[in-house]
Amino acid sequence: MKFEKLDVWQRSIGFGYEIHRLTLKFPKDEMFVITSQIKRAADSIALNIAEGSSGQSDASFKQFVSYSIRSGLEVASCLHIGKKRGIVKPDDFDSLYAKLEIILKMLYSLRKSIR
Repeated sequence: MKFEKLDVWQRSIGFGYEIHRLTLKFPKDEMFVITSQIKRAADSIALNIAEGSSGQSDASFKQFVSYSIRSGLEVASCLHIGKKRGIVKPDDFDSLYAKLEIILKMLYSLRKSIR
């Protein structure tokens, strides 16, 4: 399928997995708060790319890429919240934030390239 060939989608899948692994270390009392939120947002990056590439119009694809960007920004906020609460270690924050920045730059470029 078209979306599976996109480097940004592949990176997003890997990033979602890394977020999932990170949340396995979160305290149980965060399960329905930050844990759920960051996992859903991280997964939404790749899911929106896939859904938007379903052969609809370019305008629709562009909109779904925008949804992916919003999800990425939500993940960034969750990482900051987790760091502030002491459940995301600084090294994990730095590593994941850097990967997210690359994904977001790729998404902005992809959105810009869509007519």
